[in-house]
Amino acid sequence: MHGHITRKAAPMSGDLNQSFRGGGRSVEFLDEVNAASLVALVEADVLPAAVGGRIARALTELRTRDAAAPPRTTADYLDFEPRLLEVGGAEVSRLHTGRSRQDLASTLARMNLRDGLLREIDALCTAREAVLAAAKGHERTIIPTFTHGVQAQPTTYAHYLLAVSAMLARNTDRLREVWARVNASPLGTAALATSSFPIDRDRLAELLGFATLVVNAYDANQLASVDCAMEVACALQILAVQAGQFAQDVHAPYASPRPWLLLRTGALTGVSSIMPQKRNPAAIEQLRAQASLLLVELQSVAMLSHNVRTGMFDYRMYDPVPSARPVAVIDLIAKVVEGLVVDPGRALAEVREDYSTTTEIADTLARLEVPFRTGHHYASLLTDHGRSRGLRLDEIAYADAQRIYLEQTGTPLPLDEATFREAISPEYMVFGRRGRGGPQLVEVQRMQEEQGAEVAGTRRWLDDTRSRLAKAGAMRDAAFAGIAAR
Repeated sequence: MHGHITRKAAPMSGDLNQSFRGGGRSVEFLDEVNAASLVALVEADVLPAAVGGRIARALTELRTRDAAAPPRTTADYLDFEPRLLEVGGAEVSRLHTGRSRQDLASTLARMNLRDGLLREIDALCTAREAVLAAAKGHERTIIPTFTHGVQAQPTTYAHYLLAVSAMLARNTDRLREVWARVNASPLGTAALATSSFPIDRDRLAELLGFATLVVNAYDANQLASVDCAMEVACALQILAVQAGQFAQDVHAPYASPRPWLLLRTGALTGVSSIMPQKRNPAAIEQLRAQASLLLVELQSVAMLSHNVRTGMFDYRMYDPVPSARPVAVIDLIAKVVEGLVVDPGRALAEVREDYSTTTEIADTLARLEVPFRTGHHYASLLTDHGRSRGLRLDEIAYADAQRIYLEQTGTPLPLDEATFREAISPEYMVFGRRGRGGPQLVEVQRMQEEQGAEVAGTRRWLDDTRSRLAKAGAMRDAAFAGIAAR
């Protein structure tokens, strides 16, 4: 499992198209745009039906030839049109009536962005399903958590995983919000001011499954083409950062000689080439590395658009935000989650080894009307006392706990031994929480149900969205076939 960035040389002129990206489905989408354009031109009587039929048959023949030959690698219309002319003659150039490579590029970019968003949202649903499944059965599994790299307070493994699911949910929400702005058609705007032909932009949008238009023709190709790609990239940058955070979290236990959290041995781990005892967390390391590589790639979207006049070719990529690596990163999150094995006994022992439950001493005293800062200071003194003697918190003698409080405040400790022992128990601290969103069982169960319903709702949205695109494609194909038959 290794990741690298492949870079190609920049072209000397023309659109960047696929030079820095994988190309997405640009070639396929160009065929769809050509079909939609032809239908709109014939329906608007810009092209006679007979001419439209000949162009449709030429497009069909060229697709048939391409299917039997090495696949096309570019969607640049200046490369496509000469090949179409070879098939149909000069007359077929009328397909480009009222169009420019500018609105073609903007449309292909949005179609690639749409395609990527659907695959990324689908992958996020799968990852959330994996996270929620992993949380099941661990509602009572107490684990340590950390702030500043130091053990902080205990929670449960289910509670932590539900936080990861919530993180993925926000990324899903961001991508769905971006979808609404990406799913707007620039086609029919030509270079930047439309054309003198009565091109029905609404019909073009309908045939390609766009929900609306980027109305202003200058905006469509010169401004909106930049910010819609940047918005997708920015949303995915957040995902990349959070994927790295998650990788760091689950990597941290490996520093212990007896980790409480490990990847199960197998495809996700590796054995050192020289040290036979080592089981390296390869998938976790790869997740972190791939997330970093993704972050670098996504920043290039802004860099290529920064300090560039409108109308330049720098940002005109048909696949402006690569979707292969985002999906790979999301898939890897799911694989890591599925491969993690938590040892409840070791996790609880790790909590007991430190002093992360002393917060509850201050809270318990506060409920007895002891000022919080007084209780906080007492718990801190108790921590220093125990650590200086190599004791765990539960090994401190109750008599010493009483003495320290009396020396600090001049009053007896208002907790009997049973209450004191209960307050420092990890179980009491975790399952006695009262706040919404805490690790107590009732809240964890509520969040599990709520998040499961969210994923199901997103799945329905994906199904509905794909269905609308499929219906648009069927409408376009039927209209195109009717023209080809003339």
